[in-house]
Amino acid sequence: MDHLQHFCDNKHPLVFNQNERGGWPCYGCRERVYGPSYWCKECGYVHHKSCAELPLGLHHPLHPKHPLILFDMSNYDVKDYSKCEVCKEDRRLEYRYRCSRCDFNLHIRCADLPLNKESEIHDHPLTRIWKLVKFTCDLCGKEGNDAPHLCALCNFWTHKSCASCLRRVKVIRHKHPLDLIHSLEVHQSDSRFCQICVRKVDTDYGLYYCSECDFVAHLDCAMDKENREELKDEDSTEQSVDSAAFEVKKQNMGKDGVEIATEIKHFSHEHDLKLSDEVQNNKICDGCVRAIHPPFYSCGKCSFFLHKSCVELPKRKRHPLHQHSLTLTLVTKSYEICRGCRQWHNGFSYSCDQRWCRFHLDVQCSLMSDILTHEGHEHRLFLSNTPYNQKCNGCDSESQNLFRCATCGFALDFKCATLPLTTRYEQYEHPFTLCYTAEDDSGEYYCDICEEERNPKHWFYYCADCSYPAHPECILGEDPNVKTDI
Repeated sequence: MDHLQHFCDNKHPLVFNQNERGGWPCYGCRERVYGPSYWCKECGYVHHKSCAELPLGLHHPLHPKHPLILFDMSNYDVKDYSKCEVCKEDRRLEYRYRCSRCDFNLHIRCADLPLNKESEIHDHPLTRIWKLVKFTCDLCGKEGNDAPHLCALCNFWTHKSCASCLRRVKVIRHKHPLDLIHSLEVHQSDSRFCQICVRKVDTDYGLYYCSECDFVAHLDCAMDKENREELKDEDSTEQSVDSAAFEVKKQNMGKDGVEIATEIKHFSHEHDLKLSDEVQNNKICDGCVRAIHPPFYSCGKCSFFLHKSCVELPKRKRHPLHQHSLTLTLVTKSYEICRGCRQWHNGFSYSCDQRWCRFHLDVQCSLMSDILTHEGHEHRLFLSNTPYNQKCNGCDSESQNLFRCATCGFALDFKCATLPLTTRYEQYEHPFTLCYTAEDDSGEYYCDICEEERNPKHWFYYCADCSYPAHPECILGEDPNVKTDI
């Protein structure tokens, strides 16, 4: 069938493509599309062939009373509809089969599951029980109230998601593959935490583990597609993606015998740049968009400045927030949203070359590793990636990616973690210092710039010489990572 009139678009027919290679998300199941597909030339919708040809109605054993009708939930107010009865997740953009009379919903992937399943977590095939029952999963140890998988020979019960776990996975955050184990023997006093979400792990049940590094991860954290990458052969070696972004034109020998590049050609600028140690007032680095300070490189023909540290940034690198390598680019004619701090930025940006990712990091966030030591907290903080939002202790904003303390639960988002420890404000005489607790016990706290009330639990900037407190956004501006004349 070359054309298909589909319910998602009553204006245009979908056109068959025998071999789609773009990897765009399927409009039905939201998985990447490779191979046979249907797409709309006018609107850009892409479907797997199997998703496009789903029946509009379905009789399902989980809801035998009424037929289920195929719905595109993106066209409806999702607050009025319940979660999927099998996976208990919303995934509102995915097609689902629905009984409007009973408010019964099944995602298309959950509705079309085979009765028997070969699974890597168990020696025998698992049978799907098409009935909603309460049980305790023998792999993760959590209670379930859905349609489980069962091995009748072993009386082994497991969630649908746990039955899909792999025997071995590779996560972005660790250099070795992780193996699925059903328990981990630890001393009673030891408390283990998942090194992906930085929350406690129950070692009496299944988890992913690297015995070489003692790296532990929850099943769902390691299986999350945002945290995983391709599992390569053990004898394969991945070439480092770090590469220089500049060419040395001239160099001198320093006092310590180290050669110093005094003139360079950087990919981001058309002219050669020369090394300078002169103090420049009110000049901004065109890379990190922070105040320029020595040593830096500048252009003699135009007002272009780069910190020496920004010049030395690699052209390509990996980052624990993303599964693909990132390329350093110069953003000049538009702005990008940083996926770390979620702020607009221009200047240098580390971006993913995969066209469907649209992943960008500004310079400050790209320099953050997965372990952070910050003077605003007494313990080390670990990068925590979760599919749900967590609250930052510095500003109360919520984010899925932040730095979390495994000892006390303190959390810090990228925006607060990258705040400069000291800064200046316009023509103000003294520098401002980032502070983490209220400046006094008066009970009244205001910003002296906007004169609005401050939350005493939030981080703020303070000039101790003048007793002058201010919101970070009032000191730094609404878009601190944007240079207007770049």
